[in-house]
Amino acid sequence: MTRWASILIAVLMWVAGGNLRATEVGLIKIDGAIMPATADYVARSIVLATDRKDVCLIIQLDTPGGLLDTTKDIVQDFYDSKIPIVVYVSPDTARAGSAGTFITMAADVAAMAPYARIGAAHPVSIGGLGSSEENTNDVMGKKIENDTAGFIETIAEKRHRNVEWATSAVRESQVIPADKALEMKVVDLIADSVPDLLKKLDGRKVGDKTLHTADATVFTIPMTARESFLQVMLHPGIMFALMLMVMYGIIGELSSPGAILPGVAGAIALILVLYMSAVFPVNIAGVALMLLAVGLFVTDIFAPSHGILTAGGTIAFFLGALMLFDRNNDAFRLSLGYIITATVLTALFFIFIVATGLRAQFSPAKTGKEMMVGQIVKALTRIDAGGGRVFIEGENWRAVSDTAVETGEPVEVVSIEGLTLKVKPKV
Repeated sequence: MTRWASILIAVLMWVAGGNLRATEVGLIKIDGAIMPATADYVARSIVLATDRKDVCLIIQLDTPGGLLDTTKDIVQDFYDSKIPIVVYVSPDTARAGSAGTFITMAADVAAMAPYARIGAAHPVSIGGLGSSEENTNDVMGKKIENDTAGFIETIAEKRHRNVEWATSAVRESQVIPADKALEMKVVDLIADSVPDLLKKLDGRKVGDKTLHTADATVFTIPMTARESFLQVMLHPGIMFALMLMVMYGIIGELSSPGAILPGVAGAIALILVLYMSAVFPVNIAGVALMLLAVGLFVTDIFAPSHGILTAGGTIAFFLGALMLFDRNNDAFRLSLGYIITATVLTALFFIFIVATGLRAQFSPAKTGKEMMVGQIVKALTRIDAGGGRVFIEGENWRAVSDTAVETGEPVEVVSIEGLTLKVKPKV
């Protein structure tokens, strides 16, 4: 009898498989720009939560935005997920800006903290600037905007959310608070905290599954060391610092040949910059201005411009750093304080360190035999074409002169031929 009872219970549990009654939910936290490492984190967490048979995966989100291609990968992972995905924009100061808007609306359940914000999903145009390309940039910008608006429209339709507002978030950069988002059916609910979210999720149907989360415990899935490293490294501030290392390292090696360390550090930084430039929306005009600044700094070391070129280089560097990433996109914005500090340090670096090193290489020798030329000393003996002696730099030297010089008379060193000094009378 007991055996048949066990079989009956197993069958009933199998039949009830459409209802999720697991005791745990997965939780991950995304705080910062949406980068490739973020997509890896989300994809791995979905697989892990699925394998653990969690009730759902909660993604606690606070982001200014990020890369559109990465966002598309995350949205596709949501669509392919076998367990419900809940995006929770939290805490109260959080926002789901730009890419975060797409991610929130693509979730099976979208939730927000009471004072969180969502919106401003307008795509940012990137690339080189120039008056000759104005019309081309306008056309490309319109194409990108239309494509992005179409993308968020399909997300809203698939998840039965407000299509009209979703489109306006892209085309008009609209931002709304949580209460407005709930009223306009942009999100599904507002929760004060994760425990409150679990209570409000309880009993909600997602497809053919019913969530039972009231008594569920939270299993936090942390980033791996690799994901954390890439998330930190793939930051515009880090890329900017690496660009400075490239500049300082290469110029430092040129100014002090054989030092090795500056050149090696600059080469490693250059490789990392090239890798990151394939990820970030780098403005070519900004890079060109920074290269122009370096050229002006180096030129001013040898050209008597009385600091005019250095001033021009400082201005070019500042404008280049300002334009390097699009400041309209919060995810890639460099703070003005960061840019000003880097500009001042770079100007000082070239004015004092590089200038001193390069001038030292091209200045006349100040040690050794060469510094004896031009010195005036007294003859120790009579000096003529046959030879004589002088005392200079702590040593007794053989000296010759086309004009005879008597003992004790002053002579000037004209040149050095081997171990013999050629001198002439000093009148």
